[in-house]
Amino acid sequence: MGESKPKSTGVWPTVKPFVNGGASGMLATCVIQPIDMIKVRIQLGQGSAAEVTRNMLKNEGFGAFYKGLSAGLLRQATYTTARLGSFKILTNKAVEANDGKPLPLYQKALCGLTAGAIGASVGSPADLALIRMQADATLPAAQRRNYTNAFHALSRIVADEGVLALWKGAGPTVVRAMALNMGMLASYDQSVEFFKDSLGFGEASTVLGASTVSGFFAAACSLPFDYVKTQIQKMQPDAQGKYPYTDDLDIPEPDPETGEVCGIVILILSGDWRSFQSE
Repeated sequence: MGESKPKSTGVWPTVKPFVNGGASGMLATCVIQPIDMIKVRIQLGQGSAAEVTRNMLKNEGFGAFYKGLSAGLLRQATYTTARLGSFKILTNKAVEANDGKPLPLYQKALCGLTAGAIGASVGSPADLALIRMQADATLPAAQRRNYTNAFHALSRIVADEGVLALWKGAGPTVVRAMALNMGMLASYDQSVEFFKDSLGFGEASTVLGASTVSGFFAAACSLPFDYVKTQIQKMQPDAQGKYPYTDDLDIPEPDPETGEVCGIVILILSGDWRSFQSE
């Protein structure tokens, strides 16, 4: 009879998922930072992808595509580390509770939703710094914040707006992360089953195809919340220290015949739902 493999003990098995998650996320950020910059500029109404790229190269130079990289790396070091690490721990606990049996899709989805919420809550300050640094060049010269790096941005936000301002836009950030994880997990599992069992793809082709489909659905599920998050996080307080949520968001007035659903969603996600109730 073969002996069972001894279970790893010590700190490393617990820390390993967090380290691997953070390192992989930071490496990915170095690759996708220019694409993310273009996405944010599009969300801020700077034109199409081609127009944004052309204008940035002409007016700001190639280095502008990596503006906010320090904040992007810090975001991955916090958000992705917490998200992937907590997802691994949650799924391991769930497998133990299932007596070692594979998890059904709904349990994987619940673990993903929870891990996404945890990661987004931890990474929200760095995400705020990233959006502001990426959006800074779109503001009038007198309104630009001119953050030099992520830590300068965080210290300025605390000094100018208070500690709680670090979690400005945390509502849509958390919902976005939950939607992203939900779309990613559900579509990946279903795609693997389709490519492998129905189409007879090999291992490499299955992984590539399922990853492509998963990425598409993750983006599709999270993009509405990502748009709201970007709009809220780039705002500046007025003279009274209040944020003009509905005025600053580039969203049309709700149709009286269909109700004020859009306004309610924006105000709830921005944490300003009480002001809506009082109107």
